Amino acid sequence: MNSIAESCNQLKKEYDGCFKVWFSEKFMNGDFDESMCSNYFKSYIQCLQQAMKEQDINLDEINIAHLGTEREKKNET
Repeated sequence: MNSIAESCNQLKKEYDGCFKVWFSEKFMNGDFDESMCSNYFKSYIQCLQQAMKEQDINLDEINIAHLGTEREKKNET
């Protein structure tokens, strides 16, 4: 799957590749240290944040907890 921003696709592919190796070779063998891919993740997140700003996506909205709140209950009706 591609990123929400075409400019971030390569960074996403690099992170996804690293994550797959980490998950299959490290995590599944009991090594839970996730630092192996942290640089890829940071680069990808920075790219996403920039792309979201450029697309006028409010970053504050994605950080709001909705589950179990009155706001969520209002949306159920």
